[in-house]
Amino acid sequence: MIAATYTQGGSLEILDLPRPHLEEGDVLLRVEAASICGTDTKMVRIGHRKLKDGQRIVLGHEFAGVIEEVRGPAGHLRAGMRVGVAPNWGCGQCPACIRGLANYCPAYSAFGIETDGAHAEYVRLPARAIAQGNVVELPEDLAWEEASLVEPLSCVVNAQAAVGLSVGDKVAVYGCGPMGLLHIILAKASGAQTILAIDPNPERLEIARRAGATDIISGNHESLPERVRETTGELDVVITAVPVASVIAEGLKLLAPFGRLCLFAGLPKDKPEALLDANAVHYKNLLVTGTTGGSNQDYRKALALIASRRVDVRQIISHRFDFAHLREAYETALAGAGMKIVVQNS
Repeated sequence: MIAATYTQGGSLEILDLPRPHLEEGDVLLRVEAASICGTDTKMVRIGHRKLKDGQRIVLGHEFAGVIEEVRGPAGHLRAGMRVGVAPNWGCGQCPACIRGLANYCPAYSAFGIETDGAHAEYVRLPARAIAQGNVVELPEDLAWEEASLVEPLSCVVNAQAAVGLSVGDKVAVYGCGPMGLLHIILAKASGAQTILAIDPNPERLEIARRAGATDIISGNHESLPERVRETTGELDVVITAVPVASVIAEGLKLLAPFGRLCLFAGLPKDKPEALLDANAVHYKNLLVTGTTGGSNQDYRKALALIASRRVDVRQIISHRFDFAHLREAYETALAGAGMKIVVQNS
């Protein structure tokens, strides 16, 4: 089978690999669609802390497909079932796992991180992930490309729940890449009154407008806080979907009393600090929080949003490739071209 692999300390390779070997309780999934995440391209560039030097991994954690084989008992799963897969599973015993938040487990495992992922024609679903509820049956009328985007939307569901985004809120989203666009789309579906998109790229701002932004502002604007106050007034929610420290401090200035700031994008590990006005947090009773990934429950909520047509994720897809053109798909992603890139089984 064709597969996109990364070797820690090495580089991206498109290889012809054997189908995964199954153990008792495992499932073999034929991948019908998988999307390329910024985490995948980041790993190709700088590696991942969970990998050992020389360790090779099949990339990909945003995917869906058809069960090809079930090895032994695997709950309700059966061959021929259409399923989506939440990518993170935990130790099952720590406080985070007990709360159903495997994405916060200190010893979490994940597809495409230290377990072979789904940028391949087939992927093994481990018995442990199946037991923790990571495999979810899909509606028959859900397109494969939509199913591949349930996982990134689940991360957005998690973040917007953390800041309590709701009907009537005035919201700003820094960064109009694929994840920023999903924040705009979900904020619109949740009834936000104002959705301000902030990005230095004019093409991305126009895409954001089509996705539901009510106002757009270039991130290069010298007096952005003043501009925002003039056009929309103070905001209820600010989401930073770009790994730039300066926008965190700037975003805080945009908030009204009792406003909420979500640090959705992490900062580079060599420069993780960001200056915050502590007095603004204190006197305006602001909430500053951050989220990472999504839980199995968030995955199911995201699936329901897409399946019910409340959220249209197809509008963030810019490129579609089949597995025979997996190398071209990665070259496009690594070049930063377009938005979301989806690889499909032809």
